[in-house]
Amino acid sequence: MTRVLVVDDEPQIVRAIRINLKARGYTVDTAPDATSALHIAARLHPDLVVLDLGLPDMDGTEVVRGLRGWTTVPIIVLSGRAGSADKVTALDAGADDYLTKPFDIEELLARIRAVTRRAQPADDTGPTMRIGEFTVDLAARSVTGDGADIRLTPTEWQLDHLLRHPGKLISQQALLRDVWGPEFHNQTNYLRQYMARLRRKLETDPSRPRHLLTEPGMGYRYRP
Repeated sequence: MTRVLVVDDEPQIVRAIRINLKARGYTVDTAPDATSALHIAARLHPDLVVLDLGLPDMDGTEVVRGLRGWTTVPIIVLSGRAGSADKVTALDAGADDYLTKPFDIEELLARIRAVTRRAQPADDTGPTMRIGEFTVDLAARSVTGDGADIRLTPTEWQLDHLLRHPGKLISQQALLRDVWGPEFHNQTNYLRQYMARLRRKLETDPSRPRHLLTEPGMGYRYRP
């Protein structure tokens, strides 16, 4: 059974999410602030976190960074901040998705299902490839090399579609459809943020990538 941690200081929102998730078989834990959220996450190890940014004790992006220090659990940000800068900051901190308040509960449920699917390990044996100093094992979902501990989020791992087709140009629309779903076909800002994060983690010089390449106006290409 999937365990979801809902972090929000608005009781009505927490109640609505809890009722809908429990009705669909999820186990739901809740936290009204960042401090208790981090403690609960460390103790219960949820499978998914739904997180408000406007918490009373600290900004929600700090919770994202705190979680990303030790776990790759999928994180959906739920916030009243609609500005693109806030979305970029949350995604850049390590969130997997961002939904603006007021929101439709069915859309939230769809996004929960999507990130949960992305978090499932692949059953097939995937290839192993090199990116600079790192060895990426798609089957084991591990990155090793250069004495560093590199952790990729579930969404970052879903971009393995690019790595599985070395040398091939993969369109932006194809990656958006495969990773986030067909309704995100025009959300190219999502893709830019995740590619930038992958480069910072894996490329020797992220500003001049040698392996994760952008083909302007078309898509991306992995060069071994």
